Amino acid sequence: MNGLVLRDIHEPPGPGWWPPAPGWWLLALVLLAAAAILAWWLRRRRLQRRRMERMFDDAVDAAATPAEAVAAISELLRRAARRRDPGADALDGEDWLRFLDRDARQPGFDGEEGRLLLTGGYRREVDARRLETLRAIARARFLEWTTGRR
Repeated sequence: MNGLVLRDIHEPPGPGWWPPAPGWWLLALVLLAAAAILAWWLRRRRLQRRRMERMFDDAVDAAATPAEAVAAISELLRRAARRRDPGADALDGEDWLRFLDRDARQPGFDGEEGRLLLTGGYRREVDARRLETLRAIARARFLEWTTGRR
């Protein structure tokens, strides 16, 4: 017998964790692209909302009198309503107020603010507090219709 000691077959060492397999690189690339697209989309929505907020506020602030402010609010709501339903801007009176409150979480045009919206553009005097309440309700509805978010 020869003095050689025979050893069993050795398995090669397992693959290291770095660099990852090509599939992991591809997955990372897809996730990164999805995150970039989502960030772009969210930023675009945020910028559109700011633009719509500015447009609403500028139009109402440009009014010289409270009655003109009510008229500006009404005009903005009618423009936004056309995006929801092409015939909505032709509604008047109670039908218009019901349309404004349709699908709203909390109806805001069924009370005195709705009456102010209907007749405030023709009044000589408009209560400043009620105008501010109308403005807040109308602004929320306008933004919901133009940006699709509540």
